[in-house]
Amino acid sequence: MFSLKPKEDEFFKLFVESSQLLREGALTLKRVTEDPTQLSESMRQIYELEHQADEVNDAILDRLNQTFITPLDREDIYALANMLDSGVDFIHGIIERMTLYGVTTHKAGAEELGRLLAECTEEIASACALLGNIKKNQEKILSYVRMISVLESEGDRFYRQEVARLFECTPDPIEVIKWKDILEYLENALDHSEAIADLLRGMAMKYA
Repeated sequence: MFSLKPKEDEFFKLFVESSQLLREGALTLKRVTEDPTQLSESMRQIYELEHQADEVNDAILDRLNQTFITPLDREDIYALANMLDSGVDFIHGIIERMTLYGVTTHKAGAEELGRLLAECTEEIASACALLGNIKKNQEKILSYVRMISVLESEGDRFYRQEVARLFECTPDPIEVIKWKDILEYLENALDHSEAIADLLRGMAMKYA
């Protein structure tokens, strides 16, 4: 049954929940890049987080289909819901690759990119918590968005440096292939965080 009365709080609560799951996923990844001995446990955790994220995304889309009047444009709700969910998928893919490659050693470059991703998701979660009153919180949302852009730019520079160092300092070509792939996926996850930030910036400008 369609609802003519917008239940605004429900969408915003679900966005907060989804962004918190993304943040927890990034923290899980950060821990395993710091200590690869936690890889098995981290794989279990990210599998559960991905399952929860899928459920929240389904709940948002179900509510979108059942609500005639929505607090934000339907395309913005749909895009943000899917992008937050996809962020957890990115993180799952990184930890899965580390597992498939049998990573047992610590790599400072991966740890730094993991740290930057965790910081990006913290900013995303903080911005999503303010979406319930965009007009009042526009400047705060935009400040979080700007910080994500700074972190992503730092990640781009660091990624390029680390790949160059990898080719220069790693004699085993198999290790080069494995770590280049992992670093590339970490950088892609940072790019995805910036894409979420771009969407949040557009929403902050549109609805304020």
